[in-house]
Amino acid sequence: MTLRKQIDEAVAYIRKHTKIRPEVGVILGTGLGGLVKEIRKEMVIDYDEIPHFPISTVESHHGKLIFGTLAGKKIVAMQGRFHYYEGYTMQQVTFPVRVMSDKVGLGVKTLLISNAAGGMNKIFRRGDLMLITDHINLQGDNPLIGPNDDELGPRFPDMSEPYDRRLLSLANKIARELKIKIKHGVFVAVQGPNLETRAEYRFLRNIGADAVGMSTVPENIVANHMGMRVLGISIITDECFPETLKPVSVEEIIKVANKAEPKLTRIMKELVKRL
Repeated sequence: MTLRKQIDEAVAYIRKHTKIRPEVGVILGTGLGGLVKEIRKEMVIDYDEIPHFPISTVESHHGKLIFGTLAGKKIVAMQGRFHYYEGYTMQQVTFPVRVMSDKVGLGVKTLLISNAAGGMNKIFRRGDLMLITDHINLQGDNPLIGPNDDELGPRFPDMSEPYDRRLLSLANKIARELKIKIKHGVFVAVQGPNLETRAEYRFLRNIGADAVGMSTVPENIVANHMGMRVLGISIITDECFPETLKPVSVEEIIKVANKAEPKLTRIMKELVKRL
């Protein structure tokens, strides 16, 4: 079955359950589910009910597609995302972005992506927020590999501005108004699921990355392929400095993400309001 056929079947199923045409899509990362409480929900659909949707195998990712309004805007939020390390293909990881899109899907033109990331820039500290200004793909794969459907996007999409400058500027302005300190940096995506070694952190920092994680880049590539505007924000959950590196558990990472999450929610909510 072609990718376009799979998208059409997923969209048709969702349309039977809700008539909402969302303007904004949100992907919520590890420990970042607090924004869900701010959404006036009209319909919640479990991933396992939607044709061709993968099912999240990560404990901290709930696996629900949430439709409703946030700050007066129609929205669809992914409560839980998919990762390459779970064994899915890149096409499966990014399938929900295709379904959300305005081009052939539910209507989303602006995609907001959040994640938990390890901070390698020495000015970063646990609990900081980082606006993603650019990214590096070290996952060893790309969701656009294979036959290209010109109805979804061009064979060779431009990636000179993967994260929308106007959205970055607006997020900066909102953070200043809310008196929330925010950093900026380059995000590098690796396969995972293990955390990195000292030598790997040193290498990633030397090639220009400020934060590292296991998601976001595939979704960004597909969103750009389909002409969507993208904003990415990371919560820095651990300090990945080779000289002083200490063991860290996933439980600690989630705890830091949960603590910092209200700051992210305030920025996201105000951003959606001003779109």
